[in-house]
Amino acid sequence: VQLQAFGGGLAQAGGSLRLSCASSIRIFSSYLMGWFRQAPGKEREFVAAVSSSDGSTWYSDSVKGRFTISRDGANRVVHLDMNSLKPEDSAVYYCAAAAEITIATMTHAEAYDFWGRGTQVTVSS
Repeated sequence: VQLQAFGGGLAQAGGSLRLSCASSIRIFSSYLMGWFRQAPGKEREFVAAVSSSDGSTWYSDSVKGRFTISRDGANRVVHLDMNSLKPEDSAVYYCAAAAEITIATMTHAEAYDFWGRGTQVTVSS
Protein backbone atom coordinates (compact mmCIF):
# COMPACT_ATOMS: atom_id res chain seq x y z
CA VAL A 1 0.00 0.00 0.00
CA GLN A 2 1.58 3.22 -1.14
CA LEU A 3 -0.89 5.62 0.43
CA GLN A 4 -3.08 5.14 3.44
CA ALA A 5 -5.67 7.72 4.39
CA PHE A 6 -7.29 7.95 7.79
CA GLY A 7 -9.35 10.35 9.82
CA GLY A 8 -12.64 11.82 8.76
CA GLY A 9 -15.97 10.97 10.27
CA LEU A 10 -18.95 13.06 11.29
CA ALA A 11 -18.91 16.75 12.17
CA GLN A 12 -21.43 19.50 12.61
CA ALA A 13 -21.49 22.53 10.36
CA GLY A 14 -18.87 24.97 11.55
CA GLY A 15 -16.82 22.22 13.09
CA SER A 16 -13.43 20.77 12.26
CA LEU A 17 -11.93 17.49 11.19
CA ARG A 18 -8.45 16.31 10.29
CA LEU A 19 -7.57 13.89 7.53
CA SER A 20 -4.17 12.29 7.29
CA CYS A 21 -2.39 10.35 4.58
CA ALA A 22 0.61 8.16 5.30
CA SER A 23 2.97 7.29 2.49
CA SER A 24 6.19 5.50 1.71
CA ILE A 25 9.54 7.27 1.97
CA ARG A 26 9.89 7.35 -1.82
CA ILE A 27 6.53 8.96 -2.40
CA PHE A 28 6.68 11.38 0.49
CA SER A 29 10.13 12.66 -0.45
CA SER A 30 9.55 13.30 -4.12
CA TYR A 31 5.88 13.26 -5.06
CA LEU A 32 3.39 16.06 -4.94
CA MET A 33 0.62 15.05 -2.53
CA GLY A 34 -2.97 16.04 -2.99
CA TRP A 35 -6.48 15.56 -1.68
CA PHE A 36 -9.57 15.06 -3.80
CA ARG A 37 -13.16 14.47 -2.82
CA GLN A 38 -16.17 12.89 -4.43
CA ALA A 39 -19.76 13.39 -3.39
CA PRO A 40 -22.52 11.02 -4.52
CA GLY A 41 -23.45 11.63 -8.13
CA LYS A 42 -20.60 14.07 -8.68
CA GLU A 43 -17.19 13.88 -10.25
CA ARG A 44 -14.06 13.66 -8.18
CA GLU A 45 -12.83 17.18 -7.49
CA PHE A 46 -9.53 18.65 -6.44
CA VAL A 47 -9.31 19.97 -2.90
CA ALA A 48 -5.68 20.79 -2.10
CA ALA A 49 -2.09 19.86 -2.86
CA VAL A 50 1.36 20.33 -1.36
CA SER A 51 4.74 20.19 -3.03
CA SER A 52 7.47 17.87 -1.77
CA SER A 53 10.21 20.26 -2.88
CA ASP A 54 9.36 23.52 -1.20
CA GLY A 55 6.08 22.94 0.60
CA SER A 56 4.08 25.16 -1.72
CA THR A 57 0.36 24.66 -1.35
CA TRP A 58 -2.64 25.01 -3.62
CA TYR A 59 -6.36 24.98 -2.81
CA SER A 60 -9.62 24.91 -4.64
CA ASP A 61 -11.63 28.07 -4.31
CA SER A 62 -14.34 26.20 -2.41
CA VAL A 63 -12.01 25.37 0.51
CA LYS A 64 -9.49 28.21 0.43
CA GLY A 65 -9.28 29.89 3.80
CA ARG A 66 -10.97 26.97 5.56
CA PHE A 67 -8.75 23.98 4.81
CA THR A 68 -5.02 23.67 5.36
CA ILE A 69 -2.76 21.02 3.84
CA SER A 70 0.57 20.34 5.51
CA ARG A 71 3.44 17.87 5.54
CA ASP A 72 4.79 16.06 8.60
CA GLY A 73 8.23 14.93 7.53
CA ALA A 74 9.02 13.01 10.70
CA ASN A 75 6.08 10.69 10.17
CA ARG A 76 5.76 10.87 6.37
CA VAL A 77 2.20 12.06 6.70
CA VAL A 78 0.25 14.73 4.86
CA HIS A 79 -2.56 16.33 6.85
CA LEU A 80 -5.67 18.10 5.69
CA ASP A 81 -7.10 20.24 8.47
CA MET A 82 -10.67 21.15 7.67
CA ASN A 83 -12.26 24.02 9.56
CA SER A 84 -15.57 25.86 9.27
CA LEU A 85 -17.02 22.77 7.69
CA LYS A 86 -20.15 23.04 5.60
CA PRO A 87 -22.65 20.35 4.65
CA GLU A 88 -21.44 20.66 1.05
CA ASP A 89 -18.02 19.45 2.21
CA SER A 90 -19.56 16.01 2.77
CA ALA A 91 -17.87 13.53 0.47
CA VAL A 92 -15.46 10.67 0.29
CA TYR A 93 -11.98 12.16 0.50
CA TYR A 94 -9.01 10.60 -1.27
CA CYS A 95 -5.33 11.32 -0.96
CA ALA A 96 -3.20 11.03 -4.07
CA ALA A 97 0.39 11.38 -5.21
CA ALA A 98 1.84 12.60 -8.47
CA ALA A 99 5.42 12.19 -9.69
CA GLU A 100 5.36 14.77 -12.43
CA ILE A 101 2.69 17.38 -12.52
CA THR A 102 2.20 20.96 -13.56
CA ILE A 103 0.10 23.76 -12.21
CA ALA A 104 -2.21 23.25 -15.17
CA THR A 105 -2.80 19.56 -14.46
CA MET A 106 -2.71 19.58 -10.67
CA THR A 107 -6.47 19.69 -10.37
CA HIS A 108 -6.96 16.74 -12.72
CA ALA A 109 -7.37 13.36 -11.04
CA GLU A 110 -5.91 11.53 -14.03
CA ALA A 111 -2.57 13.27 -13.47
CA TYR A 112 -1.99 11.42 -10.20
CA ASP A 113 -0.12 8.13 -10.01
CA PHE A 114 -1.17 6.68 -6.67
CA TRP A 115 -4.38 6.83 -4.70
CA GLY A 116 -5.30 5.94 -1.17
CA ARG A 117 -8.58 4.41 -0.17
CA GLY A 118 -11.24 7.00 0.46
CA THR A 119 -12.37 8.15 3.85
CA GLN A 120 -15.88 9.46 4.47
CA VAL A 121 -16.52 12.96 5.75
CA THR A 122 -20.08 13.85 6.68
CA VAL A 123 -21.05 17.33 7.82
CA SER A 124 -24.47 17.77 9.34
CA SER A 125 -26.35 21.05 9.27
